[in-house]
Parts: sequence; structure tokens; C-alpha cells
Amino acid sequence: MLQPFAPTLPGCHRSSPLRLRSSIATLALAAVAILAVLTGTPPVGAAGGDHPNIIFILADDQGFGDVGALNPDSKIPTPNIDRIANEGMIFGDAHTSSSVCTPTRYSVLTGRYHWRTHLQKGVLGGFSKPLISPGRLTIASLLKRQGYTTAGIGKWHLGWDWPLKDGGTADDGGDFSKPYAKGWDVDYEGEIQNGPNDLGFDYFFGISASLDMPPYVYVRNRVPVQKATVTKGFNRKGPAAADFEAVDVLPKITDETVRFINDHADAPQPFFIYFPLNAPHTPIVPTDQWRGKSGVNVYADFTMQVDATVGKVLDALDANGIADETLIVFTTDNGCSPAAKIGELEAAGHDQNYIYRGHKADIYEGGHRVPFVVRWPGKVKPGSRTEHLVGQIDFLATAAEITGATIPADGAEDSVSFLPTLLGKADQPARNSIISQSIGGQFAIRDGQWKLCVCPGSGGWSRPRPGRDDMTDLPPMQLYDLASDPGEENNLIALHPDRVASMMAMLRQTIDDGRTTAGQKLENDVDVVMVKPLPPKPRAKR
Repeated sequence: MLQPFAPTLPGCHRSSPLRLRSSIATLALAAVAILAVLTGTPPVGAAGGDHPNIIFILADDQGFGDVGALNPDSKIPTPNIDRIANEGMIFGDAHTSSSVCTPTRYSVLTGRYHWRTHLQKGVLGGFSKPLISPGRLTIASLLKRQGYTTAGIGKWHLGWDWPLKDGGTADDGGDFSKPYAKGWDVDYEGEIQNGPNDLGFDYFFGISASLDMPPYVYVRNRVPVQKATVTKGFNRKGPAAADFEAVDVLPKITDETVRFINDHADAPQPFFIYFPLNAPHTPIVPTDQWRGKSGVNVYADFTMQVDATVGKVLDALDANGIADETLIVFTTDNGCSPAAKIGELEAAGHDQNYIYRGHKADIYEGGHRVPFVVRWPGKVKPGSRTEHLVGQIDFLATAAEITGATIPADGAEDSVSFLPTLLGKADQPARNSIISQSIGGQFAIRDGQWKLCVCPGSGGWSRPRPGRDDMTDLPPMQLYDLASDPGEENNLIALHPDRVASMMAMLRQTIDDGRTTAGQKLENDVDVVMVKPLPPKPRAKR
């Protein structure tokens, strides 16, 4: 079991305020506390704590080895991401909750494992119903109640309720792979419900899902910027605004983020920006400025443009004089995708997921071990690195401890603060165990250096691939010692039956308890199948 989260940081306060804003924010929080006493409503969090600006950048389908600070042999220059690493801390053992994007995003924002919801495998589509339930705690709602102005800018991909012209709401039935027949029945001038603005975000600008999933329109807060009037699409065609082009999305959301920073740099309240990028996910469409820059391939060009986006955010902080007051994270939602043409990258001497096996969609490390670098001037030692096990799912609890917020008993059930590690004050990691999942819903669980994959094969898109490769002669599970075998080459399942039994019991308890933090048992939204059935043996070719 994971160590319990201590919800508050006793005695934590901003020791040397750099701006008048911090004093005003403290007074505002005190006023909230006084109002709570007068109205009989308990305060959400303590008035104490640091209140830095917080920016969380989440790239899409970028591998561990696609960051120069993590891969000394990288052939893709990433000077701006490297700058965050050099001026802050590298987390060398950081993980997503899934090797594909929707579930990762759910876990980041809620501090709860995505597989506790109905999403047991795969991802949502552009017309999907909301995955985050109304009223569920998110990092945005927590920080908003701590006095933050909150913004989500970029790719949402967690579902929301599109209004239909007949008064209903859109629903792709959970199968985005099929054309959504009611895409033209959506009222693109109506208000979206149960989206970012209902989950703690004061402001939203972005797109509903990946750029290979319709509809292709920008949304500002609850309403599309333009109506969908034409059909467009990469891979999956559907309703689109007339001037919407995939190549413009990364520049537009970057400009929006910079504008938000500029507009709020001198505000009395701190800000939180959740900045989920659309890149370098397909369609791989770098602008003309970046096309051909890498000399490797178009994916490498697009990854360089992602790095330039990070650079524009850093430049905006510097230009406004607030870099020292801002905690910034760069990470990715899963490993590199085969759409990057991995063969081309390897031919150029570039290992997109470094020394780790597999890639996007897989249960192997290359699917869910991701870049995670954090800069917080004056707090985090420049050029530091930790191998403490952490998850993106832990960022909510960490933000709570930083700001002095109290997490309710039924929120962030799986989030554990890594603030002591971030500050260089932890001799031990906050957690010794974490759970990840492949696109097919296959589980893996860590116990220190040990990793148990509760399936044969990759569970995803690399070989042995479920449904394509014959795995009937493979052991039903895989056990790896990551300390001596980070590439997951030697399956030790037959040598350590007691360890396997212990780790299976840990996974069973984690599922059954409905949480991995201290507190009463909670219910999952659905019954969770721990061991997925083997896929059918592929038919022999004639």
C-alpha cells in the first residue's frame, strides 16, 4: 500500500514574498475563512502555504528519450525543456497511469486512477460524454478555492456534453472509431455543459479531443469560436469550422497561454495554467518554420516545435518578471507513438523512449515512464535529479501541500504528495508502488524495483501484440527487476512465485479499497476486472 498523504503542511508560509500579490491573496484567503465561520461552512483549506503561479505543460505522445536532458544521445534538440531540467529537478522514475492519453488526463486532474471509472480501456472521442463526474475534486477546483485564477488551454479529451439542436446532448456511445451520426446535429452555437468550466477552470480555450477526432472547432469557455460548417479531418473526417487547420492549433494555444500569462502577471491572485498540447501527436504537422529543422524526420521537427512552445512560456515568465514566483512542470501523457516512424528515428541514432522497452499503448516502461521535470526557483535545487518513484497522479496532492489546502476524504483517492522530494528533504520516496495500464486495460504494478505485468506481451501495439501475435506459449504474467533490467528483457515470473503472489494481493487490495491513501474504503464506479482474458489466437495466414 502507498503511504498515506498528509493533507496539510504545518507552518508552511511564503517566507519572502516577491510581490504585493501574495499579501493580497493571503488577506483574501483569510476573508474566505472568516466568511466560512460566519456561515457555518468549514473552510476548504488553510490560509497559510506558498502560493506560486503553477503551470503544468502536458505534451502528447512524446517519449522519455525525446528530451535531451534525459537522453544524452538524443538527436532532437530540446533546449527549453532542458532548461527547466537544468534549472530545476529531473524525476527519472515518473509515470502516467496509462500508456494512452484520456486516462492519463483524468488521473492528472483528479488524483484518482482512471480505471476506477467506466473507462477500462482505450480513450474517449470528440463527442464523448464527460469522464469526470460533476462535483469531483480536480486540481483546478482545489486551487480555485485557494484563491487561484485557473485556466485550461489546449486539448481536453475528457469528454463534455455537446448540446444538440433538438435539446439533447451528444454521445458517441464510447466508440469513437465509428463515424458519429449526430455530428451535424450538434448545436455549435449552444453552450457546452460538464466541461472545464464546471470542473474548476475559470477559463478554457482549446479543442475537444485529439486532432484526428472530430469535431474540428476551437472552443472558448462553453461555446465554439466558430460554427462547424464544412467537413475536414485527418484520418477521421467530421464537422469543422471553415478556417480550422490542424497546423495552426499548436501556435494558437501557445499564443493563448502567453496572452493569459501577460494578462495575469500583475493580478493580485496567483494563476494556475493546465496546458495540454496537441503535439507531437498525429496529425504530425509542424509549421513551415520548423519543417525540416531536425534533419531526422517530421516527428522530430514537430517535437522541436513543442520545445519552442515551452520556450515561449518561459520567455513570457521572464518578460513579466514572474519566473521566480512560478512553479512549472513539463511532462507527457505517454510514450512516443509508432506514428512517429520509429524506424526512421532509430536509423538516425535516436531512441525515442531511451533504454526502455515499448512505446505508446504498451504496458512496458516505454508506454508510461515519461519525462517529468519541475522548476521552482528558490525552492527546488537547480540541476537536481531524483529516482524516487512518482506518478503524475500525485501532482494534485503536491499542489495541495504547497498551498496548504485540505483534500476532502472522498477526493484525490490515489494522490500522494512528493513535495519533500521536490524540496530535497526526503530520504525515502512518498510511494513505493504505482499502477499503470495499457491501452487494452492490462495492469502493471510496481513494488519498489519490481514490476509485475498482469498479462503476456505488450498489452498494446508492440510485439508481442494482443490479437496479432500468438502468445499461447508465453507465461501468463511478467515479472521484471527494473534495478538490474530496466529494458524488461528477463521475465523472472517462474523464479519468484511468492513475490508474484504478494504483488497480486497488493493490486487486489488497491482495487477493492477504492483508494490508495488513508481513509475509509470507497466504491469504484464499476467492477474492475484485474486479470483480463487472453486475446484469441490469431488465425493462420492462408
